[in-house]
Amino acid sequence: MIRSRRFFVCLSLLVCGLGPFALSQEGPLDTAQPAGVTPDEIIKRFAAKETEFAKAREQYTYRQDVKVQTVDGETVDGEYHEVFDVLFDDRGKRLENVVFAPQSSLQRIFMSQEDLDDIRHKLPFVLTDAEIPEYNILYVGQQQEDELHCYVFDIAPKKIEGKKRYFQGRVWVDDKDFQIVKTYGKTVPDLCNGKPCNEVKKRGDQENLFPKFTTWRQQIDGAYWFPVYTKADDELHFKMEDVHIREIVKYEDYRRFGSNVKILYNGKEVEKAPQGKQPDQKPPEQQKPQ
Repeated sequence: MIRSRRFFVCLSLLVCGLGPFALSQEGPLDTAQPAGVTPDEIIKRFAAKETEFAKAREQYTYRQDVKVQTVDGETVDGEYHEVFDVLFDDRGKRLENVVFAPQSSLQRIFMSQEDLDDIRHKLPFVLTDAEIPEYNILYVGQQQEDELHCYVFDIAPKKIEGKKRYFQGRVWVDDKDFQIVKTYGKTVPDLCNGKPCNEVKKRGDQENLFPKFTTWRQQIDGAYWFPVYTKADDELHFKMEDVHIREIVKYEDYRRFGSNVKILYNGKEVEKAPQGKQPDQKPPEQQKPQ
């Protein structure tokens, strides 16, 4: 974990609201081919890890804090704010418990069902083995993210099917763990009258546009990289007007749910954290090197 120390010092400042994107030091993109491994092999390895991670995350409880604002100049003129806990009931069924949800003051946009679904499922983007065939994945190079050395891939859906939502953008894959540690892009397609805007676009359409966002991950319980922070700051170009939107999503207080389900990592069972105790999430500078 020594190599990721600086990355998460910067991330801690971001999460606390003490600094902008510039705190995270991103190196130049090196377009050279990876040494000792092919792009296809990297894709296969990180897809397998993402599949493991998706199953593991289903065994964790956490709190999600969502804030969406519209901005006029430097003035916030509308806000949607919701805080909910993702928990399990006494039968082990997954559920959400809303703990804070004041009346939305958004006027120039509204939160659609697609917005709410994207916040829960696409902003913390996970690309599993089952989803790989749905995407074109292009290796674009290698890049330093603070002290993490990453392989970089551009991702786009091969085609849009039905009402399914997709991710389009860029992912950074750590070259040691072969796990996604950062994503940048947007959810697609934008919608007009509930259909992709490139299929149906006419005067009077009800537009549903989506901002570009960045999601950072952090290693939890020493095994998987979990989404911890998403930020969007984008201009949505509606036909009637442009709307500046800001969005912050925090994923906090990850705890392993006490169950009999085994979580595997590289074919071995991950040691279970004590039930009811918080996994070690101390800032990296406070962690002892291995």
